[in-house]
Formats: sequence, C-alpha cells, structure tokens
Amino acid sequence: MLAIFIVTLVSLIAIAYIGFKPRYVQYKRRQIAKQAFPSQWRQILKRRMPFFRALPTDLQLQLKKQIKIFLAEKQFIGCQGLTITDEIRVTIAAQACLLLLNRHTNYYPKLKQILVYPSLFIVNNQQQNADGVIWERQHLLSGESWEYGKVVLSWHTAVEDAAEPYDGHNVVIHEFAHQLDQEDGHSNGAPILENHKDYAAWSAVMNQEFAALQTCARQQLPSIFNYYGATNPAEFFAVITETFFEKPHQFYEHHQALYQQMSHFFKLDPVNWQ
Repeated sequence: MLAIFIVTLVSLIAIAYIGFKPRYVQYKRRQIAKQAFPSQWRQILKRRMPFFRALPTDLQLQLKKQIKIFLAEKQFIGCQGLTITDEIRVTIAAQACLLLLNRHTNYYPKLKQILVYPSLFIVNNQQQNADGVIWERQHLLSGESWEYGKVVLSWHTAVEDAAEPYDGHNVVIHEFAHQLDQEDGHSNGAPILENHKDYAAWSAVMNQEFAALQTCARQQLPSIFNYYGATNPAEFFAVITETFFEKPHQFYEHHQALYQQMSHFFKLDPVNWQ
C-alpha cells in the first residue's frame, strides 16, 4: 500500500508541476518585461545595431522586452577562450529576437545554449560515398543550429553582419531561422504556421521559389538570394529570412508572393521601415 501511495503521490506532483510550469514561466516573463532596460544595453544597441534605429518606435520597445527575456532564459558559453560579455549577449540577442517581434512566441523553446567562438570555427562531419567508404571532412563555419538545444556562432561574423544590416547576409538571423524551422522536430523549411490552412499556400509558393533558385544556381543566373539557399528547403528558408529583413525592397519587387508569405508568417512588413 505504501508503494502504491508513493507512486500516486509522485504522479500527482508530476502532473501538478507540468500544469503549473507554463503559468510560472509566463509569470517570470511578465516580471522581467517590467524591468527597466539597462542603460549600458541601450548603448550597445546604438553602437552595434544600426538597424535598430530603422525600426518603428513600437517595435523598438517590443524588441527591448524580448531581449530582456531572451537573455534571462538562454545561456551563453564562450569557446576557445572567448569571455562572454554583455556586448556579445546583447548584440546576438537583438538580432535573434528580431524574428520574434509581433508574434506569439515561446522564445525558441528548444534552445538552451548559445556557443560563441571568437571567429570562424571548424566542424568535422562524416561523409560516405557510393561504395560505402566513410571519411571525415572538415568545414569552416560561421554558424550552426542544432535541433536539440544549441546554436553555435562566430562572434566576429555576428559583429560584422550587425554592422551591415542591408547586405542580405546575417549569420544570427540565418541560424535562428533554423531554430524556428526546427521547433516542430523537422528541419524542412516549413516552420509552425499560425493556422493549418496556411500550409497549402506556403508550400506552393516555397516550392516554386525554391525550384527557381535551384535553376539560378545551376545556370549562374542573378538572384537576390544567396545560392546556398538552393541546397535544400531548410537552407532556403534561412536564406530568404536573411533577405526578408535585410533587403526587403528588392525582395518585394522581385518576389512579391514570397514576400507576402514571409510577411504573414513574421507579422512584419520591413518594406515600410525607414
């Protein structure tokens, strides 16, 4: 009987915890959002984030709130001797939280840690040929998104990309777009949309535009999208997210249907930002 009682008690505690935790998380976020945005963080935004001045005032205020919550919940880890500072944390968080504005969000729920290297880092990947021979290949990367819990970034690249907000390249936006894509457990270029009925239009437009970029890449035709987006649908979504935020006018002019899909998903219209 005692054993049954203990099992029942543990089960009830677990159920109560599962039911209570989301409410507690929301309570903590509301409390964090009420706190003043530190003055030193404001100076970092002014110094490192030229795009911040282009945002409408309501989005500036919203971004500051998102940054506070993001930094309270995510752990930053310096690699290869890099010391994590507020400069690093705020600069990366500001770019990552740009993707959360105007949307009901759970702040990249799978993400626990952001690993930051001083510059480009080496990743070893196994590859296999048609004969079954496996070998190690090294890749020099500026960013990587893991489906379970981590984003890896080059601080040097993150700083350079933040300083050039209109060139269409941003490693932080790229890797955090992957995080959005991976929230449902699949990295396939289809993030969780607001309504189930949205997927048909999303799929039709994305497939058409992805095929068009593949054609451009094969034939070396001009495109506002980086050819890397032709690799697979997941990379396509990450690449067009960079372009959506950094080259919105060209995006809208040349790919209006795709822009409208992105605008509907992000609840933003950067064409109208200054």
